[in-house]
Amino acid sequence: MSGAARGWLVALLMLLAALPARAGNLRWAVTTTFRNSGLAAVLLPAAEADLGFGIDLLVVGTGQAAGLARAGDVDALMIHAREVEEALVAEGVATHRREIMYNDFVLVGPRGDPAGIRGAASAAEALRRIAKARTPFVSRGDDSGTHKRELALWQAAGIGPEARPVAWYKAVGAGMGTALNIASGLAAYLLADRASWLTFAHKGELALLYAGDPALFNQYAFLPVDPARFAHVEAEKAVRLEAWLTGARARALIEGYRLNGVALFTFNAR
Repeated sequence: MSGAARGWLVALLMLLAALPARAGNLRWAVTTTFRNSGLAAVLLPAAEADLGFGIDLLVVGTGQAAGLARAGDVDALMIHAREVEEALVAEGVATHRREIMYNDFVLVGPRGDPAGIRGAASAAEALRRIAKARTPFVSRGDDSGTHKRELALWQAAGIGPEARPVAWYKAVGAGMGTALNIASGLAAYLLADRASWLTFAHKGELALLYAGDPALFNQYAFLPVDPARFAHVEAEKAVRLEAWLTGARARALIEGYRLNGVALFTFNAR
């Protein structure tokens, strides 16, 4: 997707997000990984039933979610990029950040592993091997939390944008599900969150090839938008949702959400 096309897509998402919500509902911006993992479909109905109000999910990348918060177009966020979260709090857009759960990022790629990343000592070393082999790599390229982590890993590997030519580095400007589909079609490497990878149905020749580096830790946090900055936000509902997300009911649902016996997220709210 060209830069111009991505710009139009972002503008469209922002326009749709700014449309009037159902009266009285909480507007909650969440990441595409939260939806693609299937956890949103488990948590949302339970939260609405327990809390007694509707919740409108706006499913966007972390960067777009932050933009919606800065415009006062949502009441709360759940994203996974700590530097963005802390910036929102420092700017007075969000009152605070509250950790809810975590999983991890993984590197997936062709089962034959032409770049040989299975034996890498670190995630950065795995990326250096991919760059050296010039094997296809799909980047979300969408300013999401996953994209931000991928860029940080390339930086840690000492491989700047100029060393990632389009001949093998494919920035697709898309969510996790679409990026996984493209990687499957190209037999390319990709950074994914583990939950989305496990629930992805069209793996083709892709396999999980590298995991376990502490640099791949993936924390999700809840941020309520500050009513002192935007008086119209549903602050009381955001407080109640945060209490629910950090309580026993949400903990049981998060820890009980499994695929083939494997937990996709770990609850760590305090």
